[in-house]
Amino acid sequence: MSAPIPASVKLQPADNVIIATRALQPGDQAGNLQVRDNIPAGHKIAERDIKQGEALIKFGQTIGFAITDIQAGSHVHSHNMEFSDPGVHHSFCKDYKPTQYAEHPEERTFLGYHREDGSVGTRNYIAVLTSVNCSATAAHRIADAFSDEDLLQFENVDGVASFAHGTGCGMAGDNEGFANLQRVLWGYARNPNVGGVLLVGLGCEVNQIDFLLDAYGLKQSPTFHFMNIQGMGGLRKTIEAGIEKVKAMLPEVNKATRQPAPVSKLMVGLQCGGSDGWSGVTANPALGYATDLLVKYGGTSVLSETSEIYGAEHLLTSRAANQKVAEKLVERVRWWEDYTARNNGTMDNNPSPGNKRGGLTTILEKSLGAVAKGGTTALEGVYKYGEPIETNGFVFMDSPGYDPASVTGQIASGCNLIVFTTGRGSAFGSKPSPTIKVASNTPLFEHMPEDMDLNAGSIISEGKSVEEVGTELFELMIKVASGEHSKSEAQGLGDYEFVPWQIGAVM
Repeated sequence: MSAPIPASVKLQPADNVIIATRALQPGDQAGNLQVRDNIPAGHKIAERDIKQGEALIKFGQTIGFAITDIQAGSHVHSHNMEFSDPGVHHSFCKDYKPTQYAEHPEERTFLGYHREDGSVGTRNYIAVLTSVNCSATAAHRIADAFSDEDLLQFENVDGVASFAHGTGCGMAGDNEGFANLQRVLWGYARNPNVGGVLLVGLGCEVNQIDFLLDAYGLKQSPTFHFMNIQGMGGLRKTIEAGIEKVKAMLPEVNKATRQPAPVSKLMVGLQCGGSDGWSGVTANPALGYATDLLVKYGGTSVLSETSEIYGAEHLLTSRAANQKVAEKLVERVRWWEDYTARNNGTMDNNPSPGNKRGGLTTILEKSLGAVAKGGTTALEGVYKYGEPIETNGFVFMDSPGYDPASVTGQIASGCNLIVFTTGRGSAFGSKPSPTIKVASNTPLFEHMPEDMDLNAGSIISEGKSVEEVGTELFELMIKVASGEHSKSEAQGLGDYEFVPWQIGAVM
């Protein structure tokens, strides 16, 4: 028989809080403590008496400060702790270590679609992209004309997917928001999971198709077409012409077949959403271990959500490959401080109400758990939202913490696979790059079996190691990259999760 699961866990020797592994009541024992309050699973308990103003320590780091005296055994949460700047000092590159690559990286492969530019796709989609929201209906109706039954004869085509968004006009044509949108559209068009592209516009929008074509040197080809509703003579004619263009593309796109490719051709976007008190203990560290394996074999992992590394960015700058990389990350964090301030927000508007119910209290606590997704290898680069990633290894891409917007940027940057950890539960999925979901706790995994691909909660409920679950996740990544459907993919998610990050005034 396996040993019983203890009532609480302590993460680091320096911590002055412990974590309840199950719901506890006054009088229950947690380690050497007698519990004083009702403590939900995943929430914090004071390990000793803590004075007002004293730092609360979890993960060996400050997560907040006591706003009143807290007795040992008491519940530690929003009612008795608060966010405050911990005054963390940045020591650039002090923990940098060159990546230790596998002796025989060629031994690990997946089956993918090889592209002319040397990239390899995990899927093979035809993408119907819009330059502006005014052409969204046209794009949806063109894609919806192709059912799964219609595509059966094209066994190497994963689908026809529309990517429509809510902007493209009523915006400045030379600011950050415009640049973001153009990078996203071009990024989706060049993502290795896309074998054919149809770009649909209205004709009079700010985000002109001609601008995009000129900026990136794009020309019409058997697998790349574009058109405007105004030029085609109306919506109906555009839809009919679009359907015919996709029909003509299908045989061309179907010529691609899955062939062995080295794991170094995988670029994996790292995400967490609906996080809880276990996310930074189980799922995120397990994903971090899996991404260390990926990097070891020459692959690329992409951490994002700048607003959700806030207060923990020093853990990344300390392992940056050089000072320029470290400074670029800090510059992005400072940009976010200014961005939130001028929009009457604060960087501590996180965690969300659901995060707090799951045991997270401050942005510091959430961020310290979130950065664990990035593993332990060197930070090799920092990129803007949707900017093409050209560096192998562990990198960072600037984005909001809002999951659909963040994943949209990662896919635009080149990610051909997404891994998404969650503690409260999420039904997110993405196209053209599939999403793998990792549950941080066993009750969630059992409650949402159609949405969760892997149970990292087994680290607590079954006593598995982070390394064991991380290895299991790495193997699952290879299977999904080779064509096995993830749970969200099997449910058809991804058609409405295309959300380019909109910055600036809507005019």
